[in-house]
Amino acid sequence: MSTENNAGSPNGESVYLAIGFLRRAHGVQGELIMDLHTDFPDRIKDGRKVYVGERHEAFTLGGARLHANGMLVRIRGFETPEAVARFRNQWVYVKSSEVPALPVGKHYKYELVGLSVEDDGGNLLGEIVEIIETGANDVYVVRNSTGKEILLPAIPDVVLETNMPEKRMKVHLLDGLVD
Repeated sequence: MSTENNAGSPNGESVYLAIGFLRRAHGVQGELIMDLHTDFPDRIKDGRKVYVGERHEAFTLGGARLHANGMLVRIRGFETPEAVARFRNQWVYVKSSEVPALPVGKHYKYELVGLSVEDDGGNLLGEIVEIIETGANDVYVVRNSTGKEILLPAIPDVVLETNMPEKRMKVHLLDGLVD
């Protein structure tokens, strides 16, 4: 992965990846309940730089631990329930340039947006404009030049090849996916 990927970032600003959503204060030590939106909760720990809210304000975590289906996190410098109230109902992000590279053949979702998609017969279907997270598997929203969209499940039977250097994905259309 390059040090700064600007896919989806037309003005060249950093790409931010959502890792969690802050709910409310928990206890009297300034911890916040955070819903997880990452496959790597082990990377969320004391000392991690994070960006909170729509303005991506930079903060450092003062602690993080698993709790129920999410985590309890502390933000350095905010040690009471009253102090952390300002973070309630906000997204927590990291910069794409600050995350480790994935193993070969694996890609962050933001890297897939903008890929050109063609079927196994070489016909251009459009480009990936969005990725919908479902309970079972992700779904790629592919839009062609006329604005028509098709939904492709991100499963091995459909996604045959992802060629990042060529910004291209080859897919097999299952019966019923296209009119």
